Amino acid sequence: MAIRDIGDPEVGPRDVVVRVTGVGLCGTDFHIFEGHANYHTDRLGRPVPFEVSPQVLGHEVAGVIEATGADVRDLKVGDAVVLDQGRNCLSAAAPHLCEYCATGDSHQCETYGEHGITGLQGGLAEILVIPAVNAVRRGRTLPAEQAALTEPLACIIHAQDAVRSASASARYRLQASDASARVRTVLIAGAGPAGLLFLQHLRQVIGFEGRILVSEPNATRQELARQYGADAVIGPVADDVVEATLTLTAGRRVEYLVDASGSAQVFVQMPGLIRKQATVLLYAHGQSGVDLGVLNTVMFREPQLVSPVGASGGFDADGRPSVYRQSLELLESGRVDVSRIVTHRYDALEDIPRAFGSEDRRAADYVKAVYAPV
Repeated sequence: MAIRDIGDPEVGPRDVVVRVTGVGLCGTDFHIFEGHANYHTDRLGRPVPFEVSPQVLGHEVAGVIEATGADVRDLKVGDAVVLDQGRNCLSAAAPHLCEYCATGDSHQCETYGEHGITGLQGGLAEILVIPAVNAVRRGRTLPAEQAALTEPLACIIHAQDAVRSASASARYRLQASDASARVRTVLIAGAGPAGLLFLQHLRQVIGFEGRILVSEPNATRQELARQYGADAVIGPVADDVVEATLTLTAGRRVEYLVDASGSAQVFVQMPGLIRKQATVLLYAHGQSGVDLGVLNTVMFREPQLVSPVGASGGFDADGRPSVYRQSLELLESGRVDVSRIVTHRYDALEDIPRAFGSEDRRAADYVKAVYAPV
């Protein structure tokens, strides 16, 4: 990782120039940096080496409009915004929407590209140029370092929407009117930023009244999970997760498992954690180190596996992503609180290489880092 001067991006008539004021540092960024992932691929799906095409990371972005293209009428210089980093049919002003954009699955757009991930310049730069329809105006009360978490919360909203869409064929549902079909217990594996957002979304947005168990080894994150509404927290270092889950559910196991950890060990433990035909939300990425043979016993329990990605959703009348607006409203209203999730802040680009090192990220109090230039 290095700091470089790069050329100013070209500004088209439908674009806005955004001066970056906040960027969340995501697990996906760390996976890319550490060489475990490269989502910039050629037309045959082969990764483009970083030495051929260096990647400016950063896809959870808040900023302020610094300039607008000639055709932009609904944003002005000085507006505070959050960004949908994904380019889709509306970003390109396509005359017709592809089948994915037309059905609310914009992250699967036929021409999809993603700033900070698929080779397009990300937010770890002074400015970012992006189509105006990808910029959602926000108020000034929410600090930029918290507004940057609009994107990860939007991903959680999309994931829960995917589970709800799949629930018609599920044996157990979060809000089933029939008590026998209702999810009684949820287990969230991992209390990192995603796990804590799932926990709050279940409690504060969906209104889930059943039990929520959280598995998390870090003491700081365990305490946050309790503060955000977990009924019980399992420390997988000291406790056997399966045994603890069986005890807490009186042997019943859970009807809904959210993997927010990215730990392949969850797949090893899964048969002992879930009821037969439970719903499993595969949210986190980065699992490695476990043979695929573990799926044999998982599949024997016939779970419904849901594996959404990104913050897809429909578009509002102005072409902007409705899921991002939903997410921003939850943050600005305080229904979802991220103030305690952001534990590390970096105020200069020169600090970012250190932010990607292991020392800060392994600190006992580390949950989420944000680049917020002063």
